[in-house]
Amino acid sequence: MRRVIATSLALAAMLAGAAPAAAISESTLTSVLEREMRKAPAASGAYVRDMDTGVELYAQRENAVRIPASVEKLFTTSAALLRLRPSATLTTRAVIAPEAVVEPGGTLRGDLVLVGGGDPFFGDAAAAKLAKDIRATGIRRITGSVVGDESAFDERRASCCAGYDPDLGGVLSALAYDRGILRGRARLDAARFAASRFAAQLKAAGVATAGASKAGVAPDNANTVAFVSSLSIGELARYINVPSNNFAAEMLFRELGARYRDRGSRATGADVVRDTLDDFGVRPKIVDGSGLSRSNRATPRQVVRLLERMHNQQIAQTFRRSLAVTGVTGTVKSRMRRTAAAGRCNVKTGTLRLVSALAGYCRTAAGRDIGFALMFNKADTYAAKAREDRIVVAIARLSGGSAPVTAPGGGAVPRS
Repeated sequence: MRRVIATSLALAAMLAGAAPAAAISESTLTSVLEREMRKAPAASGAYVRDMDTGVELYAQRENAVRIPASVEKLFTTSAALLRLRPSATLTTRAVIAPEAVVEPGGTLRGDLVLVGGGDPFFGDAAAAKLAKDIRATGIRRITGSVVGDESAFDERRASCCAGYDPDLGGVLSALAYDRGILRGRARLDAARFAASRFAAQLKAAGVATAGASKAGVAPDNANTVAFVSSLSIGELARYINVPSNNFAAEMLFRELGARYRDRGSRATGADVVRDTLDDFGVRPKIVDGSGLSRSNRATPRQVVRLLERMHNQQIAQTFRRSLAVTGVTGTVKSRMRRTAAAGRCNVKTGTLRLVSALAGYCRTAAGRDIGFALMFNKADTYAAKAREDRIVVAIARLSGGSAPVTAPGGGAVPRS
């Protein structure tokens, strides 16, 4: 709560302290965009649209496909919010076989299976709570093993390759304990690793285990002994978009595949996201959930079309609050400070080698909601980001409109 209050105060101070800037007309905004885009590489594009009226304010190569980099996360998080809903959670369960018996005195005859539900932040805190809940049921000793079940997802540990991808920051698994990282080392035996770490938590809670921890699959019709829930999908979307968390994005991407197809994988996650976006008439090339792949493709118009359709959903504010606030939070905390854009724009950044992108919403000083997508490929990313900032500041200064001025939300995002 203190961090939320502190961020709110910082936002208020930012809005109050920003140097006043004269409002500009739509024609002046067009001139700014034309000047900036003239200097941009040919493999660039921009699209700007009024979210409330639908008026197109600027378009240049808006239908040409580009590498979106982490702007791709907008597709993943919007699909998750629409499909799963903001209040839904992911569940990690401790189960036992139907025939397993808990004897008087608290001895469990058989194995205890930890079933992963795709929670990207499952780790010591959640496992300790789950272990205490198991003890609270009366179990004091397990004659079998603690078994890790990661069968909800496939066994591919990264989107790019068979092994560990350091750019991802974790080991993909439906049961990724502390992202599958121990003392800086990736544990590719994710299920067994999670089982052994959970066995240690059980011991600390006063539940002894006899067998060695291992990987396996829960028996059919298993009985749930206890469970622990993840953050809500709305909160997870904010954890993904504000700091641009690649690992959490890929985990949520696979969870969509697990929920709506036969198993969580890159292919099934992509299929669900494509189906969801197709309902909006948005049809990018979806390869992964994080934007790390250079094979992803989207156009500026497609990105703004998504922003516009999400703007009109019941979950619009949840989606908007999942984005970083210019000059205040996440990947744009140090950008556009003390400008007209400070605290007024909710955005998603994207950066790869020779790729920079920025997309989102600006609430102008005149109260207009403007959606935009700026995509630069084959670009000097430092120069591209400076160009993005100048364009967004100009958007924030746009005149016209009569809606009351309200700063977009942007609560603090805890560290992942």
